Amino acid sequence: MKTSLGIWALGPMVTRFVPGGYQPQHASESTAVKVTRAVAGLGDLIDDYEFHYPQELSEENLDEVRAALGEHGIYAIATGTHLNPLFGRGGLSSPDGGIRRQALDEALRAADFAASVGAQLILWPGIEGYNYPFQTPYREAWADFVEGVGEVAVRCQERGIALFLEHKNSEPAMKILMRNVGMTLHVIHTLRVRGITSVKVNMDWQHLLMNGESLAEYAALLAAEGLLGHQHANSGWGTFDDDNMVGATAFMETLELALELRRAGYGENGERLGFDLYPYTEDAVAAVERSVLQWRFIWDVSGRIDDAALREAQGRKDAVRAYELVYEALGAGS
Repeated sequence: MKTSLGIWALGPMVTRFVPGGYQPQHASESTAVKVTRAVAGLGDLIDDYEFHYPQELSEENLDEVRAALGEHGIYAIATGTHLNPLFGRGGLSSPDGGIRRQALDEALRAADFAASVGAQLILWPGIEGYNYPFQTPYREAWADFVEGVGEVAVRCQERGIALFLEHKNSEPAMKILMRNVGMTLHVIHTLRVRGITSVKVNMDWQHLLMNGESLAEYAALLAAEGLLGHQHANSGWGTFDDDNMVGATAFMETLELALELRRAGYGENGERLGFDLYPYTEDAVAAVERSVLQWRFIWDVSGRIDDAALREAQGRKDAVRAYELVYEALGAGS
């Protein structure tokens, strides 16, 4: 399947402990410079790129970034509400109607911009939530949030592009409203009742792992409902949004996901494997390259698993036989 890369992987790698970043030499680089570095180092390993709007890509720098992209395209635009301190207490879910309006206007502009460059829109509501018990009127906050997402989804539907919702349990809001797959489906099904059908799910692997959610199980369920929209590939220790190289940890979970993506025909209709990485202290280009190559290995192994025999074993919930088949594909003898 084709690939995409979030350009944020080539930033200065800031954290709250090192606000200047572990790689401060990249702090002053423009988006076009980051793209130039990525394209030169990665070539055809990455087909297209992803950007936050308006921080990384907007109407102002579009021509410059397109020139740096060369033959590569823009696959997805992500909303950047979480990057604006104005929305520190929520954007679409803010208790302040004026701030909600500004957040919605920015998201609608992001949808228009995405459509104008032939990209899809990712809405990751990382700032829509709360930090303390007793801080938030939950029913009202949820109602405002769903209403705002609905307006963005309608705009995407009118513009002929998909809206991908991406969940996460925390950071920057300590309790994000849409913090698991179930809550994401709640939003999607609520909008479906209203006739809004342009919304699918962006599975960020580490966001699921942080929740103890199964990558393969949820991919299979989403595919069955036609909601498997996009993938953000990474790995991590499962307790924080590490965004480490693909296959560095959670190897078996990633391999099982690859198998389910094959079963679902993911990629056959233009879906991408989007790499969402944050290589704190590593060379960014090298970390992305290693992720792509490790993913290719995992994908190839998933194709060597005898799926008919595995389905038979799964029909009996025979874990021993299932692992015999998996390890045979990995090259182990019987």
